[in-house]
Amino acid sequence: MAVTVKIPTQLRAATDGESTAKVDGATVGEVLDALYARFGELRSRIAEDGGLRRFVNVYVGGEDIRFLDGLDTSVSDGDEVTILPAVAGG
Repeated sequence: MAVTVKIPTQLRAATDGESTAKVDGATVGEVLDALYARFGELRSRIAEDGGLRRFVNVYVGGEDIRFLDGLDTSVSDGDEVTILPAVAGG
């Protein structure tokens, strides 16, 4: 199933400047694994200990996966997955 992943500006250095990527997967975890296979540096930026870093939010169709099934959240052909690292400042 082809899913579109939206990549925020602060992570595009790890994706050769690409703002979106089409990858296959049936769950968010599979989609992210496919993304990591394509852009190896991305894993160290958003993942840790087999999960997502605490400050990284992932959405499927605008729904936060933390309130769904986490990395086991199902995705369908044509879904949009958004990666959104929290940004702090002062």
